[in-house]
Amino acid sequence: MTDLKQATTSFVTDDALSGEPQSLLLGGSKEITLGVMGGGQLGRMFAHAAQCMGFFTAVLDPDPVSPAGRVSHHHIQTSYTDPVGLERLALVSHAITTEFENVPAPALAELAKTRPVAPAASAVAIAQDRAAEKAHFVRCGVPCAPYAVIETAEQLESVGANLFPGILKTARMGYDGKGQARVRNAAELAEAWADMQQLPCVLEKMLPLQLECSVIVARGSNGDCVNLPVQRNLHREGILAVTEVYAGNVPDQLAERAVAAAKSIAAGLDYVGVLCVEFFVLDEANPAAQGLSGLVVNEMAPRPHNSGHYSMDACDVSQFELQVRTLARLPLVQPRQHSPAIMLNLLGDVWPEGGVPPWEQVLALPGTHLHLYGKLRAARGRKMGHLNITGGSIEQVRATALQAAQILGIEAF
Repeated sequence: MTDLKQATTSFVTDDALSGEPQSLLLGGSKEITLGVMGGGQLGRMFAHAAQCMGFFTAVLDPDPVSPAGRVSHHHIQTSYTDPVGLERLALVSHAITTEFENVPAPALAELAKTRPVAPAASAVAIAQDRAAEKAHFVRCGVPCAPYAVIETAEQLESVGANLFPGILKTARMGYDGKGQARVRNAAELAEAWADMQQLPCVLEKMLPLQLECSVIVARGSNGDCVNLPVQRNLHREGILAVTEVYAGNVPDQLAERAVAAAKSIAAGLDYVGVLCVEFFVLDEANPAAQGLSGLVVNEMAPRPHNSGHYSMDACDVSQFELQVRTLARLPLVQPRQHSPAIMLNLLGDVWPEGGVPPWEQVLALPGTHLHLYGKLRAARGRKMGHLNITGGSIEQVRATALQAAQILGIEAF
């Protein structure tokens, strides 16, 4: 479309995309633009990382004040399925990624007809469907909680008593505890499924947990795969509240298994990009563990993840630089954590009505690093930013993190 070409200031040349996969060149007189579907905080931090490395950025998001759109060179304000918007994003971008898992997979497939897209639409589609996701885990030989897919009344009636108590989750569009209900028996299951409008769901057996952890891997188009250290996570009301990363935060043997499982899941998807895989560590002494191994996979996110935010201040390569490297086909190096770290998720709950949190007190604490997302309205449960705390020892980091939590009115951990 000629009018779109005239409306842009950067152009993709055929030689940048022809032949075998190659790195996108940095710097010089040529403007190289990386595109991202979605304008949230993850897109914002991706844009910052890309710009630090000399790239221009383009964002497609319908929100005129989206966090990523406001800091990018191009902000295409259309829906994620708008043909004109997708054409323009492809026109200004050399390669395209996504910053949230619910971007329509068909839109990514359309973009991939003319531009490199990472992760691929096929991988994102699996992550968008809990039933397909669990089937993929099984194919990769990674254990998950016992579960049943419920799409029909017949499947509902055939659920065995061994899956109770359980958690009923919508197969699609659930995140941060949304689209979920705890059920203790068949009657509660039927009621919960009715409340969910009888949408396709997955019922997962509730298991006795010791802790939750996650692994972030970055996999290149050549199959190279690196990982961040295993993150120990604490969730409250279905939303990540605290991440702790230091030597011994998870037993070494379990950490090794988690990394191997995450890499297997990525390889099974022929994945390119940053992938987060979340795990449960079971209390094996509890009979309800049913003889399962100490580690079971929970879910995956085809993008950077809250639990990896600490890497911005505690590692020599952050998860967002890894995302840039995988998209631009640059070499991947194994990240090195140089400081113990704790990340506190900052929700709108810590904003006083009509005011702002006492940042001066927080930033007076040693080793605190504040990251705010540029959102103009605070609301309960809304992710407004995060606070990374680093230091010379985990004892020092924990003490500082607890002080910061007290100042901000965040429950101790």
